[in-house]
Amino acid sequence: MSASEKVTPAVCVVGSGARFLSGISYYTHQLSIALAQVYPTSVILMRQLLPTKLYPGRKRVGRQLAVLDFTSVVEVIDGIDWYWGYSFIRAVRMLVRRRPQVIVFQWWTGTVLHTYIALAALSRILGVKVILEFHEVLDTSEDKIPAAKYYVNALMPLLIKLASAFVIHSESDRSPLMTRYKLSNRPISVILHGPYDQYHTGESREKLRNAPVDCCNILFFGVIRPFKGLEDLVMAFNRIPEDQIDDYWLTIAGEPWEGWSLPFELIEQSRYRERITLIREYVADSDIPGIFAGADVVALPYHRSSASGPLHIAMSWGLPIITTEVGGLPEAVTGYEGAILVPPAKPEAILEAIPRARDMQGSKYASHHSWNNTVNAYSALFEDIGIL
Repeated sequence: MSASEKVTPAVCVVGSGARFLSGISYYTHQLSIALAQVYPTSVILMRQLLPTKLYPGRKRVGRQLAVLDFTSVVEVIDGIDWYWGYSFIRAVRMLVRRRPQVIVFQWWTGTVLHTYIALAALSRILGVKVILEFHEVLDTSEDKIPAAKYYVNALMPLLIKLASAFVIHSESDRSPLMTRYKLSNRPISVILHGPYDQYHTGESREKLRNAPVDCCNILFFGVIRPFKGLEDLVMAFNRIPEDQIDDYWLTIAGEPWEGWSLPFELIEQSRYRERITLIREYVADSDIPGIFAGADVVALPYHRSSASGPLHIAMSWGLPIITTEVGGLPEAVTGYEGAILVPPAKPEAILEAIPRARDMQGSKYASHHSWNNTVNAYSALFEDIGIL
């Protein structure tokens, strides 16, 4: 068959739905829409990840916080529950009926492992190539639970064995994944995280900020967990000299997880408490444009990270960013002139970076990330595994 006669392969993406909304929900949506511009794409979403009472964000489960529009996708199953039942049968029927050439699984939590193994095994029986895309080795909170860790360590080799290739978001992910899951003898492709530019609608957005117009509003955005390092940022803010503090404001917007209370204790004890805005909840999509439009600098003081959704939102807005040199973050900001990298768990380093970032305030910086690049990288991987 000549190149012009080649049939465009069909793709199925499996990932997180909106019921347990998280960064993986957005990534699954954005990747699916991007692939659908080139390939016939279907989607299987994980819906009820686990019993609601066990989820850290249980109070918001099922709330309409985001509208994830899959209209360019040929079919969406929304979705599979952890206990299966008819929800699993619907997904199986779609796979059998559509028989895509490749299925791409988004990996981030052990709660989906039994479902992924079953879908991957069925895919192999149908002759479908399996790609496993890693966002985490394993969710950090799950990795601290002995039973969850043992469960994943015991069953993950089955899913690994079924995969034809793997995707990671940075070279820094390669070593821990190779160590934990013994990936070998199959392609491992580094495909950078695409931009989160979906909050630019072309409409003017009212700025959501309490900060005075003449000061630098530093934004921390995202779920607040121990590894996010928010306490370091609060400590740095509290060390700003009194004769300079009128130049700064701190805005924190995010939902607490894992009972992590230290940042909030430091906020309440801060001598600059009246200059800190705290939005202690998961931010709805409708408010995100206003929050970022009202920010002058974004600070992400993570102690570890493979990739970061808030980082990509910040870069899509062209904002100055203070972020730590951990995991895949340095690779993600390569070429982004608005990034200031600091060592992790060093409030003094953040303090030194704050006036540098303020001097960059008002400038807009260009991000090199694009979903076209992501699709092109996937196309190269498809060719490597023989479906193109």
